Amino acid sequence: MNSRSTPEQRPPAATTDWARQPERSNMAMLRLMAWISLRLGRPAGRVLLHLIATYFLLFAPSARRASRAYLARALGRPARLADGYRHVHAFASTIHDRLYLLKDRFELFDIRIEGEELIEAVVASGRGALLFGAHLGSFEVIRAVGRRQPDLRIALAMYEDNARRINSLFAAINPEAAPEVIPLGKLDAMLKVRARLAQGALVGVLADRSLEDEDRVLLPLLGSPAALPDGPFRMAAMLEAQVIFMAGLYHGGNRYTIRFLHIADFARVPRDGRDAAIAAAMRRYADALETCCREAPSNWFNFFDFWATPTDR
Repeated sequence: MNSRSTPEQRPPAATTDWARQPERSNMAMLRLMAWISLRLGRPAGRVLLHLIATYFLLFAPSARRASRAYLARALGRPARLADGYRHVHAFASTIHDRLYLLKDRFELFDIRIEGEELIEAVVASGRGALLFGAHLGSFEVIRAVGRRQPDLRIALAMYEDNARRINSLFAAINPEAAPEVIPLGKLDAMLKVRARLAQGALVGVLADRSLEDEDRVLLPLLGSPAALPDGPFRMAAMLEAQVIFMAGLYHGGNRYTIRFLHIADFARVPRDGRDAAIAAAMRRYADALETCCREAPSNWFNFFDFWATPTDR
């Protein structure tokens, strides 16, 4: 085990299937769906979601296998065909709803917010904070918080390559609503994140995936060890930043829950205590992920074997 890694075990290599998966978006289909949805309304657009969910359930076998394996963990029983359909349909629904959320059509949705006081405190302090999310539910629905916090500024630090086409389509729908993106993997990424935090902004990071050359730590998640990258947490420690967990859980129909949870404040951690603080923060993050997966199983959008290790292949 690496001496920095106080949690359970550091795996020898990566679970990075997601980075090798080609983007499956069909731009012609996406544009047609956007046209129908924005002109005929959300109910008409949702009719198409059943066709899309059925297509992917039938013709995406690796994603289907990963979905079934994950759902068995989250549900505590073997996944049925209907469970898999709900899983894919929830994924399609959150993408579809991005059209309306980017158009500021928040009146179409029933949105509950938990932990909003954490965001209010960040805005009041002017310190900024890192929002650690995952490929779980909807990120765009979190923009609803911005309506109630007019001074809130948000940037995203992310890997863009495997969702570039769909993100470009959504950016074109409402360029003013597109958040600033700080591309991870670039030399100046850390400097840009530091600058945004100094300006009092929230910087969102999807902290559940890693690239192949990143260190990872095995942590219990839904009954088995999962390899989570420690890079985002080490970045937070170096920047002495506050970390808040975020999730926008989709509950079917038009219902969402936005959840914020305190994970760590590295400004209060002495240098010699960082490794222990990082380990504790990663466990809290994994616990928050598991709670969300139990409550809303269809919201996990990592359609690859997240729990795989190199020895499984």
